[in-house]
Amino acid sequence: MAQKKNKKKNLKARKKPLCEHTEDALDQYFATLNGDRPGELYDLVIGEVERPLFKAVMDFTRGNQSQAAGILGINRGTLRKKLRTYSLIQ
Repeated sequence: MAQKKNKKKNLKARKKPLCEHTEDALDQYFATLNGDRPGELYDLVIGEVERPLFKAVMDFTRGNQSQAAGILGINRGTLRKKLRTYSLIQ
């Protein structure tokens, strides 16, 4: 029974737009601050989103940087810089 309930919950989560997942994650983040002020939140959020985005696109293109850059809508030089930033290439 619990397994069926978890499956339904996971299906709902998959249908939720990314922006709602982001809002939920930020709500949880702020709730854990206990009154402290966050610092460098923009960099934190972008880093949390960019790395898996670039990894997924690179996996999808089987490492083809030209294709990945085209999918992402950025130039190949910017892609390479981001891949190095996130240690996805050497």
